[in-house]
Amino acid sequence: MVDSILDKKGSDILLLDLREQAIFTDYFLLCNGDSDRQLQALAEGITETAKKVGDVLPWGVEGDAESGWVLVDYGDIIIHIFSPEKRAYYNLEELWSHARIVLRIQ
Repeated sequence: MVDSILDKKGSDILLLDLREQAIFTDYFLLCNGDSDRQLQALAEGITETAKKVGDVLPWGVEGDAESGWVLVDYGDIIIHIFSPEKRAYYNLEELWSHARIVLRIQ
């Protein structure tokens, strides 16, 4: 999934291990897109990659590119695709600051 984000020029990628903090998922994967079009391309790229590689479909997709936040839920991993403004506003990194950082690509 990270490769898919990089292929679509997503930025500020952060993978958090939430297994010690949450019961609803194991990981959060956060990334940024610079435009509505890029947010949509990132969400589509991630879902296409998951289907192609593991024949896995998301449990759900919430939000839309125009809102600045798209959430793709795979159960064990929840992917948050943000505009930089929405990511700063919701500040999930601070909310989950006790989670272990598995990967960070800026």
